[in-house]
Amino acid sequence: MWFTLYIYICLSLNCISATLILKPSMCLLQRSFKLNGMYQDGDFILGGLFEVHFFTVFPDLTFTTNPKSPYCEIFNMEGFQHAQTMAFAIEEINKNPKLLPNITLGYHLYDNCVMLGMAFRAAISLTSGTEESFLNLNCSGPSPVIGIVGDPSSTPSIAISSVLGLFRVPIVSHYATCSCLSNRKKYPSFFRTIPSDAFQSFQQEMRQFGLCAAFSEFLPHDNNPRTIQHIMGVIQGSTAKAVVVFAPSSFLIPLMNEVVLQNMTGRQWIASEAWATSLESHIPSFQPFLRGTIGIAIRRGEIQRLHDFLLRIRPSNDPKNYMLRIFWENMFGCSFGKGDTEGEQVIKVCTGQEDLSTTNTPYTDVSGLRAAYNVYKAVYALAHALHDLMECEEGKGPFSKNSCADKTNLKPWQVVHYLQNVNFTTGFGDYVSFDKNGDALAIYDVLNWQPSSDESIRIYTVGVVKEGTETGMVLTLDEDAIFWNFETRKPPRSVCSESCPPGTRRATRKGLPVCCFDCLPCGDGEISNTTNAVECFLCPDEFWSNQYNNHCVPKEVEFLSYEDPLGISLTTASLLGTCFCALVIFVFALHRNTPIVRANNSELSFLLLLSLKLCFLCVLLFIGRPQLWTCQLRHVVFGISFVLCMSSILVKTMVVIAVFKSSRPEGKGAIKWFGAVQQRSTVVVLTVLQVLICAVWLSTASPTPYKNNQYIRSKIVYECAIGSVVGFSMLLSYIGFLAAASFLLAFLARNLPDNFNEAKFITFSMLIFSAVWIAFVPAYVSSPGKYTVAVEIFAILASTFGLLIAIFAPKCYIILLHPERNTKNVIMGRETQNK
Repeated sequence: MWFTLYIYICLSLNCISATLILKPSMCLLQRSFKLNGMYQDGDFILGGLFEVHFFTVFPDLTFTTNPKSPYCEIFNMEGFQHAQTMAFAIEEINKNPKLLPNITLGYHLYDNCVMLGMAFRAAISLTSGTEESFLNLNCSGPSPVIGIVGDPSSTPSIAISSVLGLFRVPIVSHYATCSCLSNRKKYPSFFRTIPSDAFQSFQQEMRQFGLCAAFSEFLPHDNNPRTIQHIMGVIQGSTAKAVVVFAPSSFLIPLMNEVVLQNMTGRQWIASEAWATSLESHIPSFQPFLRGTIGIAIRRGEIQRLHDFLLRIRPSNDPKNYMLRIFWENMFGCSFGKGDTEGEQVIKVCTGQEDLSTTNTPYTDVSGLRAAYNVYKAVYALAHALHDLMECEEGKGPFSKNSCADKTNLKPWQVVHYLQNVNFTTGFGDYVSFDKNGDALAIYDVLNWQPSSDESIRIYTVGVVKEGTETGMVLTLDEDAIFWNFETRKPPRSVCSESCPPGTRRATRKGLPVCCFDCLPCGDGEISNTTNAVECFLCPDEFWSNQYNNHCVPKEVEFLSYEDPLGISLTTASLLGTCFCALVIFVFALHRNTPIVRANNSELSFLLLLSLKLCFLCVLLFIGRPQLWTCQLRHVVFGISFVLCMSSILVKTMVVIAVFKSSRPEGKGAIKWFGAVQQRSTVVVLTVLQVLICAVWLSTASPTPYKNNQYIRSKIVYECAIGSVVGFSMLLSYIGFLAAASFLLAFLARNLPDNFNEAKFITFSMLIFSAVWIAFVPAYVSSPGKYTVAVEIFAILASTFGLLIAIFAPKCYIILLHPERNTKNVIMGRETQNK
């Protein structure tokens, strides 16, 4: 009976066990990966991916047995230092009472073995956890890690971010530089504390500081001697003295071997980040050529107490910290397994108490913390983001309905929000923040290779290239601290063309780099006031370029002035003409009762002389700086004076014809229509018509001063704009009409019998008048600037002198030189008939 009861109980327990196995009451890992790692527990776990080994060995896969896991070879001391830097940063944060108080951070770090497959395995392990089972029917709970530091390479970062980005797991890389990772649509949760390749582009930096590339060649991957010699020929054939090499040191060494072979000196080498800090290039034979090399490198930082932490670690028996045991065995050349051999040699056993302070490896060297400093900043960025999240006040949060994150069930995507807005300053004084693409502000050290007393090369920091949110890229350089590998100990001049001075512009030479150019002088009216100006700029309307074409100066204002030699000459001629008129008036007044004066209608003669005097004087209104009143008066006085002159001549001609017609029987009544009253009335009426024309012109479109810069671009011609072309044309047309009428009547009366027929002189004067004003038109149109006014004045003076001389010179000749002919008989022609 007891035996039967025992069998029943055993069967029942087996059934229950089978039921538990078949029933999905727990989450099981599909597969666990064998990975080298380090682990420390905490309230929140940060993941990390580092290059602790250089190579991955994959065993053969037959798929007839359970596939073996790949394993890693060749330990990387510097990569392990980066992992320990993360551990140190987390320990430092846990001890900081101001950052994440009452919260302990833990870490889970994995070795990616510089292989995408291993990195992906590690990333999956970080996000899914390493527990083989999870007792939760819903398979739900907090994420194993809230953020990941790494991967250091771009290719694994692209792959990992593509997958983990779907779940918005924050990833902060310390060394992945591919600019493609700045694509927020593809990698929404990717951040980095190293500048992207977009900032590390030498072409961009050269453009930033006004430089250009004279040539561009590719270093061969296979060290082809012909390609190397071709590159050497290009370097030696170029005028460029600075040579930028953007390549790993392994590509540089074959080129430098050729430089040594050909003894090519006189070049300033500029190193990219890939070899600026490389010790492989410090080969003794290279030193005479590479001394003075300038390069850029990732910002070097100082992390207090890191060195002590690195020396303080000890190996652990915990499988999760297996990476420490591997490090210890590689550092001291021992093994934790008893009796392990390497060939026929027995490897000494590790005690775990070996002294790290006696070692000298990249692991213990903290003099040039660059990638490690970026790891340090990445950990602190995640810590500050988590701190800001924990400080959230309910009702003021950034999530839906102003809520905060559930601190007991924190989601990685919630950390991304705070990480995007994080900003802090490291203990070394560097500001850390991320732009909208998750990129950190670019910052580089400028390095200089300087010879030391032992004839080796030492690298010194001589400046910083820093990007600011408002200032852009700013270069700060200690020029006095730079060693230049030239006899002068001064920087070389590496130019294809000398700088173009102000007053010129650059014109790129066809087929050559943009730094090879000619300097062309700016055209008239154009300036450039900076060195190496790309284009010249036009001066404003009232300005012109100076003789050096580097400044705009006010244009010279040109007008016919009284100080101008031409103005003086014309003024003198005007005053002489006025004096001649006054002299003739005086002569005629003195001999007003003589036959020759009386026979030529003395009243009209005096009126004509007065009008001619006004014509001479109106010239003075055309000289001097144009003003509103002079512009209005000059043409008005000119028009009225000449109409008064022409109307007087016209009436005189008509009187001559009437007198001779009245001497005939059939025309005895003609003279009564041309008495003194009719003569005065005719002159007044004809003159009033011109006055009306001028009045209408001035009231509708008055002439005004005008600055004309069309005649001569380098000067402003100050002139009077006529206002209305129609008004000015009517004024001139009316004068022309009276002149034509006078000429026609005088021409018809030229053969009238009389010893002194005045019609002949009027005809001749009208011919002179017409010739002058006909010639005036083309001369006026073709004359530039102030000479336009001079031509008009000359026409006025020439026509006025012509009228004065042609009409009055013969009379004055008889009055003054041959008074015996100034008798009535001579005038009437009777003396000639008697003879």
